[in-house]
Amino acid sequence: MLRVAVPNKGSLSETASQMLSEAGYSGRRDPKSLYLSDDRNGVEFFYLRPRDIATYVGSGALDVGITGRDLLLDSGSSAKEVAALDFGSSTFRFAGPTGTYRELADLQGVRVATSYSGLVGDFLAENGITAELVQLDGAVESAVQLGVADAIADVVETGTTLRAAGLEIFGPVILKSTAVLIASDEATAGLDVLQRRLQGVLVARQYVLMDYDLPVRLLDEATRLAPGIESPTVSPLHDPEWAAVRVMVPRTDTNQIMDALYDLGARAILVSPIHAARL
Repeated sequence: MLRVAVPNKGSLSETASQMLSEAGYSGRRDPKSLYLSDDRNGVEFFYLRPRDIATYVGSGALDVGITGRDLLLDSGSSAKEVAALDFGSSTFRFAGPTGTYRELADLQGVRVATSYSGLVGDFLAENGITAELVQLDGAVESAVQLGVADAIADVVETGTTLRAAGLEIFGPVILKSTAVLIASDEATAGLDVLQRRLQGVLVARQYVLMDYDLPVRLLDEATRLAPGIESPTVSPLHDPEWAAVRVMVPRTDTNQIMDALYDLGARAILVSPIHAARL
């Protein structure tokens, strides 16, 4: 049985569970349940605090897990990132009182508050900066105002919260994080199946199927507009001068491609969602 750690709460929890469900795995009915055995798929799910998942996987207690890249790096775990899962994106930056700091070197010898001391400490060390890290569990933007730190390192979205606290962003990006699939060195062969299934979910979310009819003489030009993953599927119609085409196109480009194909001469253009895929 493949032992999989899943976030039991927080911003990663709901999307991770939904992704596993779309990949064909059983989901827990009781949101308070911490364990689920999916015998049909040969998987055991353990629902854990996102911050603890990398530690469990790195120790070999569990085989694989879903967590944030930031939490993996902050933990110092030996678990390895296997694949990015395209949700839970975040950006880590430094911030300080307006007009005080301009570049990373300005942090030399100052106090920096953060909830990710491992991640931030490694980043500063790699850049030759020695600073005093102040570990906090949350709301680090208050640390400067309350006098426990001179600057902070935290997740930044719009920057509105920082500006309200009298802070401004400076220096380089510390990390661009996202949800990731991680594994221990001892992960079993079941990891390959899990990874393929999750990749299939990502493909299904990123692409749609497009079907259309087109004069045969325009196929080459249509293929340039929508080349697909490898190439379109082309089938003859009763009228030998026309063909039916099926192709995968990026979901975000659907309407632009439909417009271009219609202008070219395609008709009966239909779009269908993809529920699962293996490429």
